[in-house]
Amino acid sequence: MTRNVSARIAGATYLLYIGVAFPSMVLFGKATAGDAVSAQLANIAQHGGEMRATLLLGLCSIFCALILAVTLNNITRDEDAEVAMFGLVCRAGEGILGGIVFDVAGLLWLATGTGPGVPTGEAANTIAAFLLKVGSWQVDAGATLFAAGSTAFCYLLLRGRMIPVWLAWLGVAGSALVWIGAPLDLTHIIGSRVNQLMYLPIAVFEITVAIWFLIKGVAPLRQRKA
Repeated sequence: MTRNVSARIAGATYLLYIGVAFPSMVLFGKATAGDAVSAQLANIAQHGGEMRATLLLGLCSIFCALILAVTLNNITRDEDAEVAMFGLVCRAGEGILGGIVFDVAGLLWLATGTGPGVPTGEAANTIAAFLLKVGSWQVDAGATLFAAGSTAFCYLLLRGRMIPVWLAWLGVAGSALVWIGAPLDLTHIIGSRVNQLMYLPIAVFEITVAIWFLIKGVAPLRQRKA
C-alpha cells in the first residue's frame, strides 16, 4: 500500500473515529445521568437503547484505532522505524484497551437483566459504582496510550516535513499535552474542566490533518545524504 493511500485511509478514519467517539460519549452521559448510583441504574434501564448504541460505537472505535495504528505506521516508518513502531504499539494498545467493554455491558446487565443471578438492591449499586469508576479509569488509560502514539507519529510527520510544519507542531504539542494531562486526571491532580480543555488542540489537529490527508496526501520522503 502506498503512503498516499495510507494517508487517505487515515484521514477518513480520523473523521470516522471522531464521528463514533463523540456520539458514544453523549449517549453514555445521557443514559448514566443521575445524582446517585441507584438513580443512574434506573436511568440506564429507561435508556437501554442508548447504552446498546454506546456499546456498538465503542466496538467500532476499536477498529478505528487499529486502522490508524497501521496506516500512520506505514506513512512514517521510513523516517524512523523504531519511533513509528512505538506509535503503532501505543495506538494498537489504545484500541485493544477500548475493546474491554465490560463496564458498559455490566451496567446494562445490572439495569435491565432479570432472573436469578442478577444482583439487586445495594449489591447492584455497589457493583455499578465500581463499573462507573472502572470506565473512567479506562478512558484515562486509553487516552494516555493514544497521546503517546499520536506524539510519536506527529513527531515523525514533523521531522519528515510530510504535512505543513505548523500543523505537525500542533499535533506534537496537542498530543504531548494529553500525554501529560491524562495521567494527572487519573490521579486527580487536575480538575475536570482542565481535562476537557486539554483535548481541544488535538481535536483541531485531527480534524485538520484528516482533511489534509484526504485532499493532499503526504509529501514525498526527503532524500537523505549518505
